[in-house]
Amino acid sequence: MNDNEPATPAGGGGLASSLRIRLDFGYDGAAFSGWAMQPGKRTVETELSRALTLILRASKPVRLVVAGRTDAGVHARGAVAHADVDPAGWAMLPGRSARCPAESALARLNGVLPADVVIHRVSVAPEGFNARFSASQRRYLYRLCDNPPLLDPLRRGDTVIHRRSLDVASMHAASQHLLGLRDFAAFAKKRDGATTIRTLLDFSWVRAGDGVLEAQVVADAFCRSMVRALVGAMIPVGEGRQPVEWPAQVLDVGRRHPGVVVMPAHGLSLEEVTYPPDVEVGDRATASRLRRSASQ
Repeated sequence: MNDNEPATPAGGGGLASSLRIRLDFGYDGAAFSGWAMQPGKRTVETELSRALTLILRASKPVRLVVAGRTDAGVHARGAVAHADVDPAGWAMLPGRSARCPAESALARLNGVLPADVVIHRVSVAPEGFNARFSASQRRYLYRLCDNPPLLDPLRRGDTVIHRRSLDVASMHAASQHLLGLRDFAAFAKKRDGATTIRTLLDFSWVRAGDGVLEAQVVADAFCRSMVRALVGAMIPVGEGRQPVEWPAQVLDVGRRHPGVVVMPAHGLSLEEVTYPPDVEVGDRATASRLRRSASQ
């Protein structure tokens, strides 16, 4: 989540007379230092901003707001961001072609971006749309292999190896005790002024056809490192070192527990960001900005 988003009007954008566009994209996070721009480091935001600035011939770097800020090494298949762009530059994108600006932007961006970032779709955002605040759900996937000889070597970049057998049924049962509107301070890196109240909608474990454990984690929003900490809390349960009730007990205490390990980043992928119907995105953005409490 981008807690440093610049204040911009809900529908119009940060520029005078600007056009808000939506980008749907994915990336292999292995060679990135996360989403957010950092001096001297390669990030997804830096690459996208550079590409947009180039194709639009913008006089200043194009700024982006993303639905979920991923950490270094985390992947994404279903990321979403928005940018406020100059309507004149947008209109000039097709040149002499018969394509519309959105189609031209899609082709040109994929033509200048590196191979580990792919734009799936470019569109003009509906009135009131905000990639971060309009989102109603984010869905993540975590892959964990507890039988290393079974691991497909082609999946080594998105699957974490665990060298002890895990009981997937116990992990799934433990996960169910964490669902709902809760304070997830025990599974989050504390940030000054940021709430840790979240609604965990789904946290389920299955053993996939290739023998790998897959955790699906869905919430209205996530705190920094929250998904990887939640997964880490299930490891002692899966190994039989802690009872099914233990992760919920850690949650209730409300502070980080030394037994909860934040899992490696490369096993995690942002799979999907969900939004309400176009006519409701503005209201959703307004509601999301309100500070939540666990009693709501």
